[in-house]
Amino acid sequence: MTYINFDAHTIVLLLATLLTGLTSGLCFTWNNAVTPGIGQLVDMGYLRSFQEMNRAIINPTFMIVFFGPVFLHIANIFLFRTSSSTIIWMLVASAVLYIIGVGLVTIFGNVPLNELLDKTDLMQASSGELELLRDKFEIKWNRLHLIRTISSILSFLLLLLICLSRNNTINT
Repeated sequence: MTYINFDAHTIVLLLATLLTGLTSGLCFTWNNAVTPGIGQLVDMGYLRSFQEMNRAIINPTFMIVFFGPVFLHIANIFLFRTSSSTIIWMLVASAVLYIIGVGLVTIFGNVPLNELLDKTDLMQASSGELELLRDKFEIKWNRLHLIRTISSILSFLLLLLICLSRNNTINT
């Protein structure tokens, strides 16, 4: 009979895996549907859409899902510190990918661009100013977001492999 021991190790690992998976899904969807879709809009439509989505996404649920894994990854490294070196290195790699590739890229890359966009009164801007703002924003934001997408997916994959590895250990 197969069972899962729901101790602190398992709960934190599962929560980290769930939240990292949700974030990677959000990043993947945004990268593959949202930005290409709004990228087809004229400058005002693109910038206004991005402004409104950036304002809407900052909410408690998003903050927990997006930044919760930072703390959970650190907790996993602490909780599993006596595990095999393979598990530890996978946890460290997953944490580094998430903390640097998602967390720090967001804080120091995407957020400043979002703030630049947010403080701009689009209704008062000329078409030339809108074009300039979009040129300053779009390519850089998308490049940074691609880093977040790849990092979150790889982090999630490592966590899945750890979960599978632990499950095989429990069942043998």
